[in-house]
Amino acid sequence: METSVAASLPSDELFDRMVRLRRDLHRRPELSLQEELTARRIAIELDDLGVTYRFGVGGHGIVAEIPGHSAGPTIALRADIDALPIFEETELPFASAVDGVMHACGHDGHTAILVGAAGLLIEQPAPGPTRLLFQPAEERGPGASALIEAGALDGVAAIFAGHLDRHYPPGTLAISDGPVNAASDGFIIEISGQQGHGARPHEAVDAVVVGSLLVTALQTIVSREVDPAHPSVVSVGRFDAGTAANVIAGTARLEGTIRSQEVEVREHLCRSVERIAAAIGQLHDAHVEVTIRRGNPPVVNPPHMADLARRAAADVAGTEVVPLRTVNMGSEDFGFFVERIPGCYIRYGGQVPGLEGYPAHSSRFDFDEEALRTGAAWMAAVARRAGTELG
Repeated sequence: METSVAASLPSDELFDRMVRLRRDLHRRPELSLQEELTARRIAIELDDLGVTYRFGVGGHGIVAEIPGHSAGPTIALRADIDALPIFEETELPFASAVDGVMHACGHDGHTAILVGAAGLLIEQPAPGPTRLLFQPAEERGPGASALIEAGALDGVAAIFAGHLDRHYPPGTLAISDGPVNAASDGFIIEISGQQGHGARPHEAVDAVVVGSLLVTALQTIVSREVDPAHPSVVSVGRFDAGTAANVIAGTARLEGTIRSQEVEVREHLCRSVERIAAAIGQLHDAHVEVTIRRGNPPVVNPPHMADLARRAAADVAGTEVVPLRTVNMGSEDFGFFVERIPGCYIRYGGQVPGLEGYPAHSSRFDFDEEALRTGAAWMAAVARRAGTELG
């Protein structure tokens, strides 16, 4: 039987609170693991709303809880709160006052959305408790893992989150099942050859040649070893070698990233980097050492959770639900949460006409603040619906 769960948009008063919070955070952004003032500003809002919370969880995280109106499962809602090391060039009246630090990924908006959802859930609670996770260190740190280790998911039945997206207009919610964010792993390749004179290459083992062959060979992993239906990326972003123009380099260092959306493909890519590096090292009598640094797992929306998220979106008046337009190879540490419990990760349309060309992590990134209204309404709605259907 289909369950009806009404969902109202934030009042003008609550919306104004959200906008003020967003702009205050935007003016005073803080990097991963440094979000002390951000957390204190969030705490002010929670105190004013009468929401109980734990401060300093997993670093500068906040875990709050809103009681339900009856017996039901605990549902978690998450927002990330950290900023990026970017010089802002938006010329907004509330632009960053901190040189070299900017909310260039919408985390200021995500935080405001979760506070707005809190206000809505106080007015109309879910059946069971709703746990609010204000997560630090999503961009450059162990934020999700730190919250998990601190018990933030204990007793939680499902978790939901979203991200502002310039590809969709305000009022739009992009919801897809399956992989929606890629796993992100890094690699370091250390090459040890034999330094020598540039005029006598036969007396040396050229680390630049070995490294150059590696850069080329690594590109064949995706193009020749992975099914084209499974989006994947292997990129070398850094190549350091050499001390002088007439000296053959004895050492070199390559650094790169591996992106994948399926667990099996992820493991294959990592093994292939190691295999190719070892083979090229043996071919040229160089010692090659590979270090794989595991990063965020993929974010995968189970179909039944994506369907629940869509039904919650339909509870919100005036929303349009669409699938994601393109494969997203960016990573998100929300993957650590959905490795543990069911969940769904969506996109909030926040397109500003004329600024579509400035993506997240751009110095000119911005979003339409009307997206805060829709995002908060959906978060509250999905907590209520999940509490009803998963109970």
